[in-house]
Amino acid sequence: MGSCLSAESRSPRPGSPSSPAFGIKKRKNSKKRPGSRNSSFDYRREEPLHRIPGRLFLNGSSDIASLFTQQGKKGTNQDAMIVWENFGSRKDTVFCGVFDGHGPYGHMVAKRVRDHLPLKLNTHWEVNIASEDVLKEISLNTAGSMNSEDTAFLSADEASRASVELEDTEKQPEFFQTLKESFLKAFKVMDRELRVHANIDCFCSGTTAVTLIKQGQYLVVGNVGDSRAVLGTRDKDDSLVAVQLTVDLKPNLPEEAERIRRCKGRVFALQDEPEVARVWLPNNDSPGLAMARAFGDFCLKDFGLISVPDVSFRHLTDKDEFIVLATDGIWDVLSNKEVVDIVASAPARSSAARALVESAVRAWRYKYPTSKVDDCAVVCLFLDTSNLSTASNANAKEQQPTPVEQTDNDCQKDEDPSGPTGLGRSSTVRNGKDVLLDGSAEEDSSKQEEMLLESGIEWSALEGVSRVNTLLTLPRFVPGKEDKKAKAAREMKARK
Repeated sequence: MGSCLSAESRSPRPGSPSSPAFGIKKRKNSKKRPGSRNSSFDYRREEPLHRIPGRLFLNGSSDIASLFTQQGKKGTNQDAMIVWENFGSRKDTVFCGVFDGHGPYGHMVAKRVRDHLPLKLNTHWEVNIASEDVLKEISLNTAGSMNSEDTAFLSADEASRASVELEDTEKQPEFFQTLKESFLKAFKVMDRELRVHANIDCFCSGTTAVTLIKQGQYLVVGNVGDSRAVLGTRDKDDSLVAVQLTVDLKPNLPEEAERIRRCKGRVFALQDEPEVARVWLPNNDSPGLAMARAFGDFCLKDFGLISVPDVSFRHLTDKDEFIVLATDGIWDVLSNKEVVDIVASAPARSSAARALVESAVRAWRYKYPTSKVDDCAVVCLFLDTSNLSTASNANAKEQQPTPVEQTDNDCQKDEDPSGPTGLGRSSTVRNGKDVLLDGSAEEDSSKQEEMLLESGIEWSALEGVSRVNTLLTLPRFVPGKEDKKAKAAREMKARK
């Protein structure tokens, strides 16, 4: 958290993803377009990330956004979030994102992506303003041997599966095409950097990422994984409705499952959770990842898992009031409409994200009393800053939450066990047979899980009373041992 800018965000080095060797060349003497930035963080390159004005990543709020995250009952908070106003020194531009880590080092992966993906996105955005050759370079690179991720880049423009139909009749502006190329390239470079990172083991750890850039009335959303973005808007009757801006990219989607199987990966659900499709290695019943796209998780990258974002565009109108970005700890227990209503009824905009998290925690305890509450992270971006009636009471003034350095222990007090009624069953949670008698038992269980991870003992979220994790088991590769096991299994299957 708060780390300095990466070397890649500074002047390009030979062989770096932003250097000419990768086919991304700036045109010499190219004219700057009106309204574009002068350069890439020229006056901020030597400044730590956490000191950049307008960049929020802890619990708190600003005039246009509210952020809040709370640790669940499974150990370290693996969720991360960010709001970056005046993104890239562009006026009327904001970057938002939430990231849900998983695996032993998921919290490190989520924070790494939170800190460095926006920098890469800004860099490639600037490059694409001066050059339109990025997608051509990607296409040329995929002419040779391709892994599953490269193949996905070829079909990224053709895929109609995962895109929510947003303003289909509206012509997409050049702004969207430029940013779409930037999202595709930045996500690809970010994942490559994680693969070779010296201090973070991403073999069985990863993160989701739902991100957006809003500039004026233009909105571009890039999504990987099963975190979600939802828009609160008004219909013809002036009623508040929820519009889902992203698709949860899970293995149960037909085209996602087809790609994974085509790359020799396996997709199936366990008997005690038939509603949760998972991704498995070809000859090993692990890791059981409950998403089809993610940063990291390189044990599955050759078997269909990709980090290619689903990029969509929307032209905002006066009826659009706010956008909610949240990890699956929210969506597992609350519907889109419930989330929008909670944010709209918050006593103040500054407390909207916190109110949503607290509502989700109560819903967890009400709906799944024997399951461990998941980590939750929420970003509420308010679109009409001149009208404070939405999600805020003009007469009610609540003190703005003060950002704190540590949020793990924030809001750990006992909540009212009562919660919303009529909540539909989540597709990623399960009920346990035993009931935890008190909070100390949950804490002891979390500590025990952490000790198992540190000692290298294989763990499974299906043991004991627990929410089914995004990642079920860690593959254990012992030279020669796995081959013998797979061979024995094949022989036994042949005999049958």
